[in-house]
Amino acid sequence: METLIPVINRLQEVFLTVGAESIQLPQIVVVGSQSSGKSSVLESLVGRDFLPRGTGIVTRRPLVLQLVHVPPLEERRKQENGNGLKQNSQNTYPGIKADEWGTFLHCKNQIFTDFSEIRKEIESETDRGSGENKGISPEPIYLKIFSPNVLNLTLVDLPGITKVPVGDQPEDIETQVQEMILSFISNPNSLILCVSPANSDLATSDALKLAREVDADGRRTLLVVSKLDLMDAGTDALEVLLGRVIPVRLGIIGVVNRSQHDLNTNKSLSDCAKDEQAFLQRHYPSLASRSGSRYLARTLSRLLMHHIRDCLPELKTRVTVLSAQYQARLSGYGQPVEDHSATLLQIVTKFASDYCNTIEGTARYIQTSELCGGARICYIFHETFGRTLQSIDPLGGLSDLDILTAIRNATGPRPALFVPEVSFELLVKRQIKRLEEPSLRCVELVHEEMQRIIQHCSSFSTQELLRFPKLHDSIVEVVTGLLRKRLPITNDMVHNLVAIELAYINTKHPDFTDAAQVSASVNSQQTEPLDGGRRWKSEEEKATGEKGKGPASAFSSPAKAVNLLDTAVPISRKLTAREQRDCEVIQRLIKCYFLIVRKNIQDSVPKTVMHFLVNHVKERLQSELVGQLYKQPLLQELLIESQDTAQQRTEVAQMLEALQKASNIISEIRETHLW
Repeated sequence: METLIPVINRLQEVFLTVGAESIQLPQIVVVGSQSSGKSSVLESLVGRDFLPRGTGIVTRRPLVLQLVHVPPLEERRKQENGNGLKQNSQNTYPGIKADEWGTFLHCKNQIFTDFSEIRKEIESETDRGSGENKGISPEPIYLKIFSPNVLNLTLVDLPGITKVPVGDQPEDIETQVQEMILSFISNPNSLILCVSPANSDLATSDALKLAREVDADGRRTLLVVSKLDLMDAGTDALEVLLGRVIPVRLGIIGVVNRSQHDLNTNKSLSDCAKDEQAFLQRHYPSLASRSGSRYLARTLSRLLMHHIRDCLPELKTRVTVLSAQYQARLSGYGQPVEDHSATLLQIVTKFASDYCNTIEGTARYIQTSELCGGARICYIFHETFGRTLQSIDPLGGLSDLDILTAIRNATGPRPALFVPEVSFELLVKRQIKRLEEPSLRCVELVHEEMQRIIQHCSSFSTQELLRFPKLHDSIVEVVTGLLRKRLPITNDMVHNLVAIELAYINTKHPDFTDAAQVSASVNSQQTEPLDGGRRWKSEEEKATGEKGKGPASAFSSPAKAVNLLDTAVPISRKLTAREQRDCEVIQRLIKCYFLIVRKNIQDSVPKTVMHFLVNHVKERLQSELVGQLYKQPLLQELLIESQDTAQQRTEVAQMLEALQKASNIISEIRETHLW
């Protein structure tokens, strides 16, 4: 099982090259307040001085520290010479003549055997990424240390939690540090190592507070109580170490950090480890075997190995799923263009085919959120256009007085014995004209949908178009031009459909059966016109008599006649029985004939649109595209890839390669290694 931690280290290196954040690898994240002793704890795990020291905020960038256990130099030399047990060649590290060394990922092929040089490189890399005056940066530094004195571990040292900005630090330094810490510890595959000094109240620990936010049940949290030797005289941390103050699921381990005096006198870490054990035996004899830096290293290695074992199946599944996704994305981006002519013909043909299939409803990509293509056109014909025509009232905008006025105007100076046909034709044409506007609107809606199909095909069906923006724009321009060219032709035909209906009012239409019945009814009811004349005259005399008597009434009639000329039928006057009958006759005729014409228009407009616009575009689309785009001077220009596509293809290819490497690394682990 000890091979699991190097496996995770290799995975980290693989994914670091592509900046993959979608894979969350198991690691130990060190969290604590500023100057709580985090760096000292890490140095005690390594057994060497290699981290920057000082007052205030020293760790200003995340440090990903990979500890790799290697055999001592003498043993490795024996293995190289073949005198010892043969092991895997990758564990012998040929050519390195040192017991301990370190490497940085940003310093490729450079080996640091002097740990003071490692400290200087960390300081210079920190200044390069976050400035020289206390600024912080979320970009990690990757350091790998090989030593026979360490256990396999992967740790992340983070900047300490601070409250007040100093130097070049921004005003929201506390928020920035907390967000940086949360971005690491919110990874469900990470273990959280909280460091809290023994000389401060554990209930005020910012590290524990942050850990509780992402790990409420404490399954991933381990607490280290540092600086046990700095507690006030007469006090100890026994209650804290036993978990009676704040219980921690994975345990609480106490350590003694090196003092500033030890640093000034260059006291070795081995001597400090002996002094730490002596201090623990003297002050915490019951906990000495479960405290100290060495026990912490063994505990961290054990916890990390078990945690990796638990996370590995899910990690393997995640890598497999991502590999399939990135393979599909890479296929979508296509291969670099070699034969421009064949590529252009292929894309144009595929686009024309997808466009026609979208209209026919046989496209590979069918939307479920809204109607599209042919289905939308069908909806426009039968729902939008059909319902609009059905909602038009045959007698809309025609009052009885309008009809009566039209009848009188059609008779001229002679009183009419019968209802004149001219008035019927005049009024029914006026109503038929109202069908033209919705018919033209239907053409416009279908034209808009044909435009939308272009974008639909570009986005969903033909991924190649996204690679070549100029070709995409040219195809859109050609199809739009073809649609624009067909729009006035279709509109003219729809105009003609309405004009045809207006040109000849066919009263002998087979469905116009009411015409004969209405004529017969009118003829039978046109009896005793003299009586009707008398009634009109008596009503007029009665009205005149009521309004004026004596000599003045003789002068009021001419004035009233002038008013009647101004207003053909006074609004206030009640229609006579004959006038009412004439109006009803005209209304019945108009309604009957209008319904016949509306039915014709409702049937012929969709057919016209399909023939002159939709079907014509379908038939001519491919030949139009090939004729305008398949020209030798245009091939190179049209098939220039966008920079985004080329960059994305490179990134996806690199990520896919990293995932394949990761899959190979994980597959090397046998099931027996997990237990």
